[in-house]
Amino acid sequence: MLPNKRPDDMVRITTPELAEKFIEEQVAAIREQVGDKKVLLALSGGVDSSVVAALLIKAIGKQLVCVHVNHGLMRKGESEQVIDVFRNQLDANLVYVDATDRFLDLLAGVEEPETKRKIIGGEFIKVFEEEARKQEGISFLAQGTIYPDILESDGVKAHHNVGGLPDDLQFELVEPVRLLFKDEVRVVGEKLGLPAGMVYRQPFPGPGLGVRCLGAITRDRLAALRESDAILREEFDNAGLTSKVWQFFTVVPDFRSTGVRDGKRVFDWPVIIRAVNTVDAMTATVPELEFALLRKIADRILAEVPGVCRVLYDLSPKGPATIEWE
Repeated sequence: MLPNKRPDDMVRITTPELAEKFIEEQVAAIREQVGDKKVLLALSGGVDSSVVAALLIKAIGKQLVCVHVNHGLMRKGESEQVIDVFRNQLDANLVYVDATDRFLDLLAGVEEPETKRKIIGGEFIKVFEEEARKQEGISFLAQGTIYPDILESDGVKAHHNVGGLPDDLQFELVEPVRLLFKDEVRVVGEKLGLPAGMVYRQPFPGPGLGVRCLGAITRDRLAALRESDAILREEFDNAGLTSKVWQFFTVVPDFRSTGVRDGKRVFDWPVIIRAVNTVDAMTATVPELEFALLRKIADRILAEVPGVCRVLYDLSPKGPATIEWE
């Protein structure tokens, strides 16, 4: 296992050549640590877990068992991308669990944000534990821990909500990127051949869209959130803003607004666009987007997403506002 402290003379991984050297070193280290045993990994599709998965596949192939849990709160196309990249392209030993109904049934009627977080995190651990117990011969648990996790937690941080697994499972940790910063992980991911959309995926909260579907989550409002978010991401891609704006997403609150559609009065939801730039996520500013772009996004959302009659742009910096709404 790697030490908890990054050596003072450790060279930052900023080029493909340095990434290649790191990959070679970690492949050797993983093989030495794991031997012929099996490794379990909760594969979320985020950059950290994806890079760890690709590293382990390169090192030990199908000795790695990846478990991807779709809790029904993923962004549009994310679970499909995980399956395509890891099962179809990298020939990974991937277990896909569609637990959408299980999570959404538990969340029905729950309004309080922290309660929603606890339900989502706790149920994820239960689902992952169930899948872990179905596997035979697992000796190691791989995690996408990175160096900021260690700095922020003053030690080993449970990553991807798998830290709550019962003690009787007795897994030894494999954490090959634990001494890297996020930008270094991305360079390694590129060198491993992962798609740019995965390597440069925006920060995404553990509860997923659960904290952007404000209040009690309903399936129809969650669908509106997912579709509006996909439109926003597509238009930001087309405008060349994906690499220039730190984070952007949509929010759908739990109230309706008066509107008019086809000459008739309707009561539909508003969609709120949130976009921020930041260095450390402690403070954040709102980018000044061109009005023509905002109008195009609004027109598409209003035309293509059922149940929506308004689109708003959140101009609030952090602070006093936070980046997420819940």
